[in-house]
Formats: sequence, structure tokens, C-alpha cells
Amino acid sequence: MAVRSSTTTCEVKYHCLDGLRGRDVSLVAPKSFLKVGDCYNKKGHGQVCCQLMRSGHLEGSCMGKKRLEEPNKKLEYVRTLLIDNYDSYTYNIYQELSTINGVPPVVVKNDEWTWEDIVHYLYKEKTFDNIVISPGPGSPTCPTDIGICLRLLLECWDIPILGVCLGHQALGYVHGAEIVHAPEPFHGRLSEIEHSGCSLFHGIPSGKNSGFKVVRYHSLVIDAESLPKELIPIAWTSSTDALSFLDTLKFDTISTQSKNESCLPSIHSNGCQSRTVVMGIMHTSRPHYGVQFHPESVATCHGSKIFRNFRGITEDYWLRSRSSFVNERNIHYTACMQVHHARQLFSEVSISRRSMTNSNELHREARGPIQLACDADKSSFRLFDMVNFQCPSTGVKFLKLKWRKFDHLASQVGGARNVFCELFGDNKAEDTFWLDSSSTEKGRARFSFMGGKGGSLWKQLTFRLSDQSDTGKVGGHLLIEDAQGSTKSSFLEEGFYDFLNKELLSFGYDEKAYEGLPFDFYGGYIGYIGYNLKVECGVPSNRHKSKTPDACFFFADNLVAIDHRNDDVYILSVHEENTPMTSWLDDTEQKLLCLRASSTKKVEEQSLQAATISLCKPAFISDKSREDYVKDVQNCLKYIKDGESYELCLTTQIRKGVREIDSLGLYLHLREKNPAPYAAWLSFSKEELTICCSSPERFLKLDKNDILEAKPIKGTIARGSTQEEDEQLKLRLQYSEKDQAENLMIVDLLRNDLGRVCEPGSVHVPRLMDVESYATVHTMVSTIRGKKQVNVSAVDCVRAAFPGGSMTGAPKLRSMELLDSIESCSRGIYSGSIGFFSYNQTFDLNIVIRTVVIHEGEASIGAGGAIVALSNPEDEYEEMLLKTQAPAKAVMEFD
Repeated sequence: MAVRSSTTTCEVKYHCLDGLRGRDVSLVAPKSFLKVGDCYNKKGHGQVCCQLMRSGHLEGSCMGKKRLEEPNKKLEYVRTLLIDNYDSYTYNIYQELSTINGVPPVVVKNDEWTWEDIVHYLYKEKTFDNIVISPGPGSPTCPTDIGICLRLLLECWDIPILGVCLGHQALGYVHGAEIVHAPEPFHGRLSEIEHSGCSLFHGIPSGKNSGFKVVRYHSLVIDAESLPKELIPIAWTSSTDALSFLDTLKFDTISTQSKNESCLPSIHSNGCQSRTVVMGIMHTSRPHYGVQFHPESVATCHGSKIFRNFRGITEDYWLRSRSSFVNERNIHYTACMQVHHARQLFSEVSISRRSMTNSNELHREARGPIQLACDADKSSFRLFDMVNFQCPSTGVKFLKLKWRKFDHLASQVGGARNVFCELFGDNKAEDTFWLDSSSTEKGRARFSFMGGKGGSLWKQLTFRLSDQSDTGKVGGHLLIEDAQGSTKSSFLEEGFYDFLNKELLSFGYDEKAYEGLPFDFYGGYIGYIGYNLKVECGVPSNRHKSKTPDACFFFADNLVAIDHRNDDVYILSVHEENTPMTSWLDDTEQKLLCLRASSTKKVEEQSLQAATISLCKPAFISDKSREDYVKDVQNCLKYIKDGESYELCLTTQIRKGVREIDSLGLYLHLREKNPAPYAAWLSFSKEELTICCSSPERFLKLDKNDILEAKPIKGTIARGSTQEEDEQLKLRLQYSEKDQAENLMIVDLLRNDLGRVCEPGSVHVPRLMDVESYATVHTMVSTIRGKKQVNVSAVDCVRAAFPGGSMTGAPKLRSMELLDSIESCSRGIYSGSIGFFSYNQTFDLNIVIRTVVIHEGEASIGAGGAIVALSNPEDEYEEMLLKTQAPAKAVMEFD
């Protein structure tokens, strides 16, 4: 209910601290703040808050009498409680604070802890030194968007707090400021900033051309005219002009004092700047600060310095308060709090995979701190533990690997195409796979892997989510077919990722067996993960059910690998220890040595002949008309304007009946017309399913050195008909403010996803907004890398980042919920991932785009684009059509 302008109060008993004396005191607060989730009315709420502060109602609380004096003592590390407002950039802040504070923060969702939990950990246990409130979708005026943050800002007046974006708006709102629409939405765009020179901006230049440029992701702002006297502006935009990322590279950094002084703004009598947007505020008497921009963004200048300054503010605050809280800090306690980062406590457990009994003993030893950290991590990752204590129930399988190398053989036998068709092309290539690096120029991809049914360990996994996934219940039906054709079905209560994780953890192996191999796949699971498996990654539910299985994988025990750089061919075979080797290596070697480059001439002739007679056949039909798609884009723009999302990756599908099509011939035609570095062919005969993929985009890769890499694509434009036109189109893409904004938002999102599972300080962006050229389009590609934490599994990494951010938007969870409500059908395999999980926990997965899915006699192609505040609905429709052209044309020519 709305808060009325009333000073009615009630007394609630909390076991908290008055100073450090540890006694029960009465916490006096307005009724409206006693329950998280009540509705806050802007005007009435602001009046109540101000009345409470002025009348001294908060002064009698346990927060107001907390600290006792002691001799000065500098903090060796700073412990942060990081409140996550369900944002996709929270773990970028986490990474920054981990390196700056000396210990990682504890991340807690904004609705995860009760107020009693907050009081317990902040005041009784003295667990944290400061609080950071993350960005997030929505508005601080909506209780479900902001959770417990308003109450933290209102009542924890004696703890340093920094609010970022939504947290900044919450600081203003809780003290009576109004939240309004910005003059225009700013998402992935930069502004030059002036500031007051206060402690938060110490050592940072100020003003136009000073080099202080920040990334903004927001549609709402604090109304400067409504700022109460308790809050003062400390930063603001220096002009109304927005800058794209590449625009910022045109200016030299100027940070002289005279330049800063010349850029001071004009100020109203209430302290607010004229005709600019407030970018930072601080409380006059509390250690509370807010910034509207995103200091954690990869393109924000001096972002780390702001977080470092906040650490300094925290240290100075506790030194001034002379609190024995500082004296009672306990490094062992903090290590326990950061359970999944305390390698000294858990590395042995992770490596040797001790039993759950041993892990329970560790939990009993540390009791509260350990449990707190585990609970926080479970919430942050929703469905999986970061420390894999539990051994797989299926027992350990010790795998033996044998392999052979044939130097410079690939070109002699006709290349990858010829090898696949001769070795695996019989019977329409049913139940075969081909991870096909058909575009290898400029080092985009180097290896191809192919194989089929036949080995003793071969099996096929087919997983379908339960019908209750639309209600948010995880679980589904798994069908396993083994090499002998026997099938076994079961229901997976915990879902597919949990099963796959246990499978991979069940393999034992000798690392020496693959020494000398230049690639990271030695046998294991090859297949796809459908988009609907997002419900196992934190999404509340699936609105649409997929017609195709939600995941399909082969266990590949025999495979051929081709090194396109060195022209080498490898054959590999995996078998279980104490079982005899098959003759597959010998047989395959003989076939390779007998191959001739002309062996696929017949297939090529069929492709060319089909192309000359197919143009009269029915065309693809889109699920959405132009009018409907444009309306969908307009709905997305409304959500963005209201602050519900920064970017929405809207999609649709086109379909065509193809009952008699030669699927393998179609794939060979597609790879010739539209070669791509992460292309793939998959055939699942019993599902009447084949996938012809010409994807240019990597989702996520983990190599044998534990390096994670993502390569999101955002920004696409058609190739030109002449060299001059082509170069002009490439430059248009490179300097497009809209496309740069799209790309930057997804880069920050992927940094966040990697930041959840990577070592603090290791996530970096070696390439930002590179333009890559393919047969039909230019694309804007970035590369993000990080070092995986030692106690995190391969499946944990995928689950932390799936679905790929380039197919969802940001913030990811809210964006996927909105897209489910707008799109009219399941994306199915489209927007998911195809690739491998090696038995030694390396993996490489693509993003399923530019792909023809043939299922039960129908070909479907998904396509879409990122909708941002700068999007034009008609242009977005044209971009969607552009992305369907290459695969659709291949089908029309071949069918």
C-alpha cells in the first residue's frame, strides 16, 4: 500500500548492537518500512523519510549508537556487501572490488535477505565495512525492482554506501527526490563529466576534454529540481552531447587544474546544475554516495579510481569513528565468508573431490560464515554450487586415449569436405557430427572435428524439459541410446546441466595421453543446447515450448580432427580402461590414405543442378509480418524508455516445407556460399532433425589452460557490390553510434558473466569492436577473456553465461522475460549453442545463428537484432531480413 504522510511508528525488537555492547534495543521505524515489498509513494514517502530524520526517530536506533572509540588502525582489506538488483553488470563491480578491496565482496540479491539478516550481519557479526548497491532494471519506485535497498539507505546511516545507477536513484528517492524520465535514454553511450572534487572523485580530471568520460545505461534520472537539502550534486554531464566509444578516442586527455576550473557549471540556488543531468550525489551527513553512470564499464575512464576512492572513504570513516569494530576484524572469518575464493581452505577438496561427509565437517567447523557464503553463492548462481564436493553417483570411468597424426594430409585428400563425405557421408550422414571451421582466414578458427556412430562408448542423449517449465519448475525427460541401440529413459529432477556436470566429473584420465595435440577436444559430448534451457540458468519460466528437443548430444569416442593452419589430420579413439581397443584407428587410417579429391564430384554436380531448377518453389513464410515486427520493436523501445531494459535482442523465424530435401547436400551448399568459423552439421535421425549452421559467432570457449573466451557479435551490415562501396559500408558500421552502443552493452554483459566464474582481476577485453568481414556481411566483434577459478567446473561456466548475451540483451534476466512476452513462439535451437564438452572439461560452443534447422519436414531460420534506444523500427526489420538471406538463399537454391 502507499505510504501516507504520517509519523505513525511502531517498535520492533531486534537483537543488535548498541555500540558493541550487544543488547536488545528498540528499532524505531515507520510501519511502511517494516516489510520489504511494500509500495512506496514518491511524494508521501519522501515526506515521511525527511520527517523521521529531522524528528530524530532514527537517532535512537541501534544504527545510531553503534561505534566506540579506539586507537587509529588502518584497514588491511575492506569487506563489501554487494547488493545485486538482478543486473547483468553486478559481477563487473564484483571483479573491481575483489582486486581493490583485497578480498572479494559477498553478493546478495536484493530480496534474498530479510531485514533481520541485514541487522545480524552488519551490526551483530560486524561482517561488512561498506555496502555497494548495484545497477538494475526498472525504477527505485517499484518495490520488486529495488528490494531491501531503500531500507538500507534509510536506516544504515552509519555505514558507507555507494549506489550505482539504480542504486544512485534509490539514494535520491529514499530522501525525497523524484525519479523522472531522462531527456533521452542513454544506453552504451558516453558522456563527459564534471565533478565537485569531493573524495569520491579525488584525483580524477573534470570537465569537457578532460579525459573523464563515462558509460551510461539509464532511461530514468533524479530530477535535479527535487533534490532535498540532505543531498548535494557532486557530478553532472558537462554537455548535452553524447559520445560513441570511438568518438572518445579522437580527443586527447587534458587534466590540468586550469582546464578543470574553467569547466565549473552554473548552479541553481538549491545546488543543482542548469540544463545538465545529475551524475552523482552525496549525503551531507552520512557516508552515502551515488553515481548515475557505470564506473565498472570497460569504456568508462577512471572507473577503478572511483571504487578505489570509495575504499579510501570507507577506511577514513572507520578511522574517524575509532571503532573497535576495526580491531575485531578476523582474516580467517573473512576467508570463510568468501568460501569459493578461499583456495587455502578448499583447493584440496576441489582437486581430490572428497566425499560430502568431509565437506559437511568443514561446514560444521566454520558454521555461520561458511553457510552464509554458500547461501549467497547459491542465490547468485541460482542452481549450482561453486565448489563441487559431491562425487558423481555413476562412479568414475577411467578413459584411455589413442591418437595418430598425418602431416600435411588434409589438402592431399580433398580437404575437410571430402574427408567427411567419404568417412561419414553414407546413409544420408545420419547420426553424425561435424564442427566445421569453414572460414579460417585471419585466424578466426583453426580446427574441425567430425565423426559418427560406431564406437563402444558412443551414445546419444536427448533431453526435453518437462511441461512444467512454463511455471519455473526445472527438470525434464532424458532418453539415452547406447552403441547397441538399447534405450533408457529417466526423469532428471535437477535438469540437464546438473546431469552433464556429473557425467563430466565422472571421467578419470591421464593428461599425458593428449600431450602434443594442438587442440582441446579429445572425445566427449558433441551436440547442442537449446535456448529454452535458460530456465536452468535463473530465468523464472519458459512461456513457449520447443518442438525440437531442448538438448541433444552424442558421446563421441572416435573422431577425426583437421588442423587447417598446418594441413594436418588427426584420428583419435577413446575407450574405457580394461576394455580392448577396437580396430577403428587402423580402419580409418586406411580410408584416409585411399581418398581422392574427386570423390565428392557427384555431390557437387547435384548441388549445381538443383540450384538451376528450384527458384519456382514456394518461398519462406515469416512468423511475423513487417507490421507485426515493427510493432514488436516499438514495444521494445517503450520498455527501454521506461528503464526495464538497456537492450532487447528481438527475434522471429521464417519457415518452409522441405520434405524431400537432401540435408547433407544443403549443408555442403551452405558452407560453400556462406563459410563461417563456427559452422556445424548435426544429424539426429530418430528425431528427424538435422542442423545446418553457418555461425560466425563463438559463445564461450574454455581451453586446457583454464582460459575462458567469449566473442560476441553486435552490429551487422551487408557487403557492398564494389570494393569502394564495400569499404564505405564497413566504415559506416565501425563508426555507427548505435552499433557501438549495442556492442559495448553486450561486452559489459559478457564481462559480467565471465566475472562470476573467473579469478578476480583476470577478466579483460583484448579486442573491442573489431569489424570482421564474411561472405555476405560485415560484423562488429569483441573478444573477452578471463582465467577460470580452479574450483569451478566447465558446466558451471556455461550455466553462468547461457544463453549468450548477444541473443538476449541486458540486463539479461529481465530482458529474457520481456522477450518471452513479446515473441510468439519458442526459439528452439536458434539462439542456443552448438559445440563440444571434452572429457577433460574443456569446451567450445558457438551461438546458433545463420542456421537452417530441418525438423519433421520443415526448415526454419531464426533471425533478429538488438533493439536499443537509438533503434529505428523499419531499419530493425531490414536488418532481421538481411540475417536470414544467406541460409534462406541456400535452401531456395538447393531444394
